[in-house]
Amino acid sequence: MNTAASTPLINIYVDESCHLPADRQTVMALGALWCPQTEVRRLSAALRDLKARHRARGELKWSKVSASRRAFYCDLVDWFVAEEPLHFRGLVVLDKQQLNHAAFNQGDHDLFYYKMQFSLLNRILSPDSRYAIYLDIKDTRSRLKLHKLREVLCNNVYDFTSAMIGHIQNIHSHEAELMQLADFFSGALTYRHRGLQGNPAKLAVIDHIEQRLGRSLLQATPLRETKLNVFLFHPRRVGS
Repeated sequence: MNTAASTPLINIYVDESCHLPADRQTVMALGALWCPQTEVRRLSAALRDLKARHRARGELKWSKVSASRRAFYCDLVDWFVAEEPLHFRGLVVLDKQQLNHAAFNQGDHDLFYYKMQFSLLNRILSPDSRYAIYLDIKDTRSRLKLHKLREVLCNNVYDFTSAMIGHIQNIHSHEAELMQLADFFSGALTYRHRGLQGNPAKLAVIDHIEQRLGRSLLQATPLRETKLNVFLFHPRRVGS
């Protein structure tokens, strides 16, 4: 591994959607937005400026997409696509109700959570870089998951000193504009894969995302696609 002084430092912002085991949702999504730490201040300021131009007050959230904010969210997509330092990877768990934790996860939903976080992040992390990972606080147990996740991710690349992940922390989404962007794309993925049709503004924004990317959010992408990468997880069945 390179010395700390010469190793690039990357910030990763992780969001979750429909992640609880008994929420009766058919789809679960995890999303990670990342960029060089040297770009965080500039990108955050640019995002605040975009919000100000559209008079979009408060947090940027997928749940806030509405007819009156459609132009703002379409411009947000254009800005994301144009900003080369910004990248997003989403993991979608399809047919969540078919998960069999007893057969595959020692009966433990948290073990499945770590597996999914690992699958989301291990394709982003490289032992040649250092990372600061920020996870959105979703429930009272979020803090307990941090150290285990760091250990699992570092051990995968034989980094038993955990030098690769210099910082890992739970934060509230209002504390970081780029965390809010992770929420937005995670929410769009979830909405698309749930097949919802009730919000025309959200459908229009999803259509705009797909037009800018040149593909459907329903499609998995190859690993070389780093602007907006999508991984689809199909629950295993016993005997398969």
